[in-house]
Amino acid sequence: MTSLRPITDLTADEARRIALRAQGFLGALDRRSGVRGILRHLGAVQLDTISVLARSHELIPYARLGAVSRKTVEKAYWTETHAFEYWSHAACILPVEEWPHFAFRRRAYRNRPHWNHDLPDGTYDQVIKQLRAEGPLTATELGGAKRTSEWWDWSGTKVAVERALMYGEVVCVERRGWKRVYDLAERAVPQALLHDELDDTECLRRLVRLAGQSLGVGTRADIADYHRLKGEQVDAVIADSGLVPVTVEGWGKPAWADPAALETPPRGRHRTTLLSPFDSLIWERARTERIFGFTHRLEAYVPKQKRVYGYFAMPVLAGGRLVGRVDPAREGRTLVAKQATLDGPKAVPAVAQALVEAASWVDCTDVRVERVDAPELREPLVRELARLTG
Repeated sequence: MTSLRPITDLTADEARRIALRAQGFLGALDRRSGVRGILRHLGAVQLDTISVLARSHELIPYARLGAVSRKTVEKAYWTETHAFEYWSHAACILPVEEWPHFAFRRRAYRNRPHWNHDLPDGTYDQVIKQLRAEGPLTATELGGAKRTSEWWDWSGTKVAVERALMYGEVVCVERRGWKRVYDLAERAVPQALLHDELDDTECLRRLVRLAGQSLGVGTRADIADYHRLKGEQVDAVIADSGLVPVTVEGWGKPAWADPAALETPPRGRHRTTLLSPFDSLIWERARTERIFGFTHRLEAYVPKQKRVYGYFAMPVLAGGRLVGRVDPAREGRTLVAKQATLDGPKAVPAVAQALVEAASWVDCTDVRVERVDAPELREPLVRELARLTG
């Protein structure tokens, strides 16, 4: 790795704009490709149980495309074997074309010597038999997801079907009422993609390349984090990945870029929008701080009395900058900004616009502001909201 010499010097601003374009927030997206295009472009869309305005995987295309309907989002992800759910950055929706690239992870799970849950004798084979005869099915339809109400106390059936998911014999083909719906991979994955022929090195090389394309430019840690690879796995393949070494002003660490991202300067319209805390633009804290000078932390799992910005504080993106954050809630048809933090008076119009557009998307007719961290900005924000909704 030390033999690689940076071939391009980027300013911090150039790197920021390259990252925004790579993530679909700068320039003209091919809107005809819609949600499916966003998924292919990003390579992974993280799932999470929290739903405030909407679930995170719905917020991802909204942030880039605007008011696409939630039904359209679900249909685009799951219809016609377009996607599958697997362990990438976390539990993620992935383009079905990436199935072969995760063969290295499926093999690692099959060779894993120890598990946290015991697998009762015969249960695995029974689950596969039942799915073959009756699938697709949820864990409940297979015989029960839990033994008790404790989240970790899985039934033998749930243990078996989740193990089969990790092995790649079973696929999550959709979420129904937030429950995974399982089917056999042989039915759910197109035959041309249903193989584990790629060796580990080739899987890693392709995922590193794809991560670099989705990031535009990133450090070793950024690239590794995208699909949760190990640093040494990135080191082993990055020289052959097609990414090119660059230096970025102020980063202090070696970086790599997608060569296509360096060919033309990033130009075009910026999105103004609320971002899910699980958006791939900001899901890695160190990268977010490095690129935007913005400290981002999900506080949903922080004790209430220790929260600084709120339960599900959503950063506000405007003009290619993170200009504040809003902790939203819904009361009937009112979108409530329980807490708003603005980066000065100039952020007021953008935060107001982001709130009004989000309210319209989730069929709210009003926006109410409860608290603004800088009290002197509360009245300007309320006025701007009134202007936009009046």
